[in-house]
Amino acid sequence: MSALHRRIGADIEQRIRSGEWQPGARVPTEAELQAQYGCARMTVSKALTDLSARGLILRRRRAGSVVARPPVHSAVLDIPDIAAEIEARGMVYGYERLDYGLRATEPDEAWLGLQVVMVSCLHRADGAPFALERRLIGLAATPEVEAETFEVVSPGGWLLRRAPWTDAEHRIAAVAADRETALRLDLSPGEACLRLERRTWIDGLGVTWAWQTFPGQAYDLVARFSPARPEAR
Repeated sequence: MSALHRRIGADIEQRIRSGEWQPGARVPTEAELQAQYGCARMTVSKALTDLSARGLILRRRRAGSVVARPPVHSAVLDIPDIAAEIEARGMVYGYERLDYGLRATEPDEAWLGLQVVMVSCLHRADGAPFALERRLIGLAATPEVEAETFEVVSPGGWLLRRAPWTDAEHRIAAVAADRETALRLDLSPGEACLRLERRTWIDGLGVTWAWQTFPGQAYDLVARFSPARPEAR
């Protein structure tokens, strides 16, 4: 069994890496692979499990397996531009505004000032959902945001160009996709996601509070650092 499951896995991997099967493409079902290779279901299941563990495919209950999107890497201490990162990988960036409004801040948002612009949006890579974003932008630090509706430009990209920040805070969490997130990101409810919560300030004024949710296998965050050196005495 071991030799055959490796052969099945290698055949599927070759189709993925050659570009024959693009991200999001359906992988043959276990029954189809059983018939093709004349083997037991356990052999096929082991091959698919190995491919999933290596991040080459996504296995979903009742929906079958699909080719995984290559993960996008981002430095933890950076403020990444999602559009630029997607395009840097040779993929086509897409943007859709989902909701927008101007409102007074809630008590836990008071650090952003008296009013905020609220915008939620969906980022796409080659047409497939890539990240769901919800963001608050404080008018006290960025009064010009009141004239921007974000119908065409993403709020993150707009802020990187127009609102330089001096301080930032990141929180990273693994979360299960709720019903709305699963619907927007084309996932199954409960599927693993990575959520990046970010707050930024400019000279003490709150600029933005953002939540970006990614499918668990589509994005990772990387930190590079050196051990602290003792001070010379």
